[in-house]
Amino acid sequence: MKDDPQTEDLARRAAVGDSKALDALLARISSHVLQQCIRILPCRQDAEEACQDALLQVARKITSFEGRSRFSTWLYVVTANCARQTYRSLRRRAAEQAGSLPLVEVADPRRTSVIAGSRLDLLDALERLEAHRPELVAPLVLRDLCQLDYHDIAEQLKIPIGTLKSRIHHARKHVRSSLQ
Repeated sequence: MKDDPQTEDLARRAAVGDSKALDALLARISSHVLQQCIRILPCRQDAEEACQDALLQVARKITSFEGRSRFSTWLYVVTANCARQTYRSLRRRAAEQAGSLPLVEVADPRRTSVIAGSRLDLLDALERLEAHRPELVAPLVLRDLCQLDYHDIAEQLKIPIGTLKSRIHHARKHVRSSLQ
């Protein structure tokens, strides 16, 4: 989807209120948004929930897309934030249910894939990082999970590339120690 002129054009038109362009844009990006959510969340149903939230956020906030950066970069930020918010909501719901149920089934590590477990560990580490150094989370998520290049991330976050690289370095260091 990166550098797709038609998507960029639809986004610019939708940002100024063209509802037909918004409908076409949402249809065009939905599979890409789902794939990004799947990269972050291990369970497909959770990723689908996050995808719906992300598409809703795009529809609600498209007018805040100013066109200074590429739409695809803006979309990565919205998608990553929705996926992480979905994870927080799921954790909160699970904790609430655990408190109200007399006996809670603990996840069986023999039935949880290594990849899913690793992603959950990473999401937990990102939550801990956000509690201590929230400015480090977005750069790390956009670089390592969304795989955006440094220039696009710096442009989206409105920070110099040197600052961005420093934040990513510190975030990786924190997450690495959190995962050990």
